[in-house]
Amino acid sequence: MKNGGGIGTLQERSLHAKIKELYNTPDAEIEVNVDGYIVDVVRGDLLIEIQTRKFSAIKDKLFKLMKNHPVRLVYPIAKEKWIVQQDRNGEVISRRKSPKKMGILHIFEELVSIPTFIIHSNFEVEVILTREEDIRFNDGKGSWKRRGWSSIDRRLIDIVDRTLFSTPKEFLRLIPDTLVEPFTTKTLTEVLKVPRRLVQKMTYCMRKMEILKVIGKEGNAHLYVKNQGSS
Repeated sequence: MKNGGGIGTLQERSLHAKIKELYNTPDAEIEVNVDGYIVDVVRGDLLIEIQTRKFSAIKDKLFKLMKNHPVRLVYPIAKEKWIVQQDRNGEVISRRKSPKKMGILHIFEELVSIPTFIIHSNFEVEVILTREEDIRFNDGKGSWKRRGWSSIDRRLIDIVDRTLFSTPKEFLRLIPDTLVEPFTTKTLTEVLKVPRRLVQKMTYCMRKMEILKVIGKEGNAHLYVKNQGSS
């Protein structure tokens, strides 16, 4: 391995850079070339990759690296977010709190791209819950939902919580102990109080992780139980 200098730093956003600073301890190296890939942080044998966007974009990179190295994928989720609109000079036009509520369960929005990776002994995921700002500029290129405003940066305000998942079984902590088994996605949705679509992704991932199993049906709905014998 050798230091990759500033490769990859020009395109990274503020959030990515700030989180990378958390792991840039005296015993760490940043932007290191490992097996032909630039890795955000290398700490001893551990490769730390920070991803603020889609997991599918780095799926192949992670798969190849974890064959020979311990890999930690770090993913920030905005528990609280402020929408900041700026003019072309960078002056703030408005700042408002987003009504969108997100939490640790939203990790499954991205894990659907790599649900089996956690089964590998060389792979782990760390979820960082944040308070952050979404910086937007009216360049006319943004989506119709944003009325042409583009998101040009994400800025970290502070960190609310951090959770590391090193084995599939650790994800079972996200299912409340009060939930009666067997259960359906409908009953799990009612307990977790999150969108049904998210719970469907959650149960899909957990089935692929082999920590949930289907034991039958209730109408058209699968009946799930925890696979307590999982690793």
